[in-house]
Amino acid sequence: MRPNLARPSNPDNLNPMSFLPLRAVSVSEAAASQYDEWLSWLAESLSDPDCDRNELCRHILTDLYYPQLAGADLSSLSKTQQVALLQMDPRNVTLEPEYYGELDLDRYTPRKPLLWLWEMFDRSSLGENIELGIRFRRILAQHVFARCGKNFKAFTHVRFSFGYGLEVGDDVVIHRHVLLDDRGGVEIGDGSSVSDFANVYSHSHNIVDGRIIYRPKTVIGKGVRITYHATILAGTHVADDSMIGTSAVLTKSTEPHWVYVGVPARKIKEKPADERAAKAGPTGDPMAND
Repeated sequence: MRPNLARPSNPDNLNPMSFLPLRAVSVSEAAASQYDEWLSWLAESLSDPDCDRNELCRHILTDLYYPQLAGADLSSLSKTQQVALLQMDPRNVTLEPEYYGELDLDRYTPRKPLLWLWEMFDRSSLGENIELGIRFRRILAQHVFARCGKNFKAFTHVRFSFGYGLEVGDDVVIHRHVLLDDRGGVEIGDGSSVSDFANVYSHSHNIVDGRIIYRPKTVIGKGVRITYHATILAGTHVADDSMIGTSAVLTKSTEPHWVYVGVPARKIKEKPADERAAKAGPTGDPMAND
């Protein structure tokens, strides 16, 4: 059944096109000061070419999860406590991408501590704090991605493969529980957004022998909207200003300005040219860092 794309009725004469820009939300002055100080320290630490990222990660995660055990003699702890404390150091952890044959160790090794720090931060009580979390991830992204533009926003539990295969433009938003599989490379253009639980792939497997891997680059253009639970398969090019509907599976590249839905995704509606021309400019983002 084709989805109903007609505009909904408006019996109360409400304006269905009202802009609802993001509100500015503040925290207490004391908290804001603490956040600024901690994030500045993190940014300065990562900018230091002599920074030991493994030790930095271990220090932060130990303070975050087991502050009472910081500096403890491992031999004085229970076996379970010893194992738990070891997980704070990324050198004691293996991550799935490390088992991939095409991994570039020279590029992955300096990123692994930050990928582990990102993952464990999100699993902590700090991860759900929007004010702190977006700013924290923005700092890490500058050192994890191949390129990260201004005003990048990532919400909780975004996952990557290598990290170094990601090229992200300006004003990109990645929502909760998104997978960005950058094994073959993923490029995301300015002003694009990826909604909750979407998957973007840049690798696939041979249908006869799953050990044979294809890694075509996936490109998401400018102003693209990938909506909830959609899947973008490897090698596709999502053209500028196109939209991928909820739970769609995109297997082929799109055309600009078209809406795609279904499994496999097909184009069903072009965004009206008059509405595109009349579209208001971007509204201010209270969390912008430009």
